[in-house]
Amino acid sequence: MSELSTTTIESNSVTPEALAHLGEGHIAYVKQVRSEDVPDLFPQAPKIAPGLKLFALHAADGTPIMLTDSREAAVANAWSNELQAVSVH
Repeated sequence: MSELSTTTIESNSVTPEALAHLGEGHIAYVKQVRSEDVPDLFPQAPKIAPGLKLFALHAADGTPIMLTDSREAAVANAWSNELQAVSVH
């Protein structure tokens, strides 16, 4: 039986820049957002009525990719771009 090795990463050994690039080109994240937050996330988006729950798809580095009214559409867009979608809360 082989012994499992554990690697510990100290919090000061990963720079914010390195963290921002983890998963780049491979991972995207889906986050539920309120329509009131859309102008900050997607400045180019048209005005949207307040009080709506929407879903934003972001690249691993936080770059907004798309905005939709369903989680399934966001995940499908990630898959069509060969990205693994993960959810954040």
